[in-house]
Amino acid sequence: METTLSQIAPQAIHLNNSSAPMFSVVAPVFNEEQLLPEFYRRTVAALEPLNEPFEIVLVNDGSRDRSPEIMRELHAQDARVKVINFSRNFGHQLAITAGADYAQGQAVVVIDSDLQDPPEVIPDLIRRWQEGYQVVYGVRTERAGETWFKKATASFFYRLIASITSVDIPVDTGDFRLMDRCVVNALKEVREYNRFMRGLSVWVGFKQTGVPYKRDARKVGETKYPLRKMLRFAFDGITSFSYLPLQLATYTGFLVTALSLLGIIATIILRLIPGVYAFEGQATTLVMVLFLGGVQLIFLGIIGEYLGRIYDEVKHRPLYIVAEALGFEEASGKSRAE
Repeated sequence: METTLSQIAPQAIHLNNSSAPMFSVVAPVFNEEQLLPEFYRRTVAALEPLNEPFEIVLVNDGSRDRSPEIMRELHAQDARVKVINFSRNFGHQLAITAGADYAQGQAVVVIDSDLQDPPEVIPDLIRRWQEGYQVVYGVRTERAGETWFKKATASFFYRLIASITSVDIPVDTGDFRLMDRCVVNALKEVREYNRFMRGLSVWVGFKQTGVPYKRDARKVGETKYPLRKMLRFAFDGITSFSYLPLQLATYTGFLVTALSLLGIIATIILRLIPGVYAFEGQATTLVMVLFLGGVQLIFLGIIGEYLGRIYDEVKHRPLYIVAEALGFEEASGKSRAE
């Protein structure tokens, strides 16, 4: 059932707490006007029993619906809700980055605002953090509402990236995780443009563990990760932590060269045998030329992807531009490029 602002407004008015928050909840927002009030209500309900100061950092990633207006209303009703409005859509991973940059808590929880990752699990993450773990990630035991294709491809991707890189990203995990302040500070030093945050949070190290939970199906709206974006996201993850696609070009070159040498030897032998008319005509030659041309174009495309990422880095543009920041000491309009 959808919760409206009018329903939560009487209970949601709080005075600004001058003490620094112990917990920060960072939630990227993109066209979630129908779910934002319910997300706020459930998050507050999960955190208030902990009796520690907290903040909810909502990062608007260029929403085209009423999400920005609802975020401002939530901030006006509750000073613990802080708002970051991007100047345009910069992407989910950069929205997480901005939220972590601005968050002030000793523990920072990253969670999507679509309520597929239940806020009620946040206290479980916090308990593990209090036991001494510095990164606590959510492990999906069930993924309601997702197709077998998405589950299978996600499982394959995480096993693939674990096998070709030194970064052991846990299987069946997403961006839903808690990070200690020392981890957040370490990530602030990593300012690469094409970001894969769930990989970076593992790459920085520190003591990590998982908390199992059941992921809910999306109740309202549509997924923000269709197949095209999933493929791009997967390629970002692979190219961020592995050179294997580039090395495949070298391996394929040696393989094709070896096969070519064997072909030359076989052709010479067959031509010397009387009565054998193998390898005559242009069909075989044309097929091989087309095949090798296709292989070359594929690897030129892979090299181009890496070169494009290098080009992004050397331009030194800001990772994101903030048009409005509510509830922070930082001035509005500030961009974070460091």
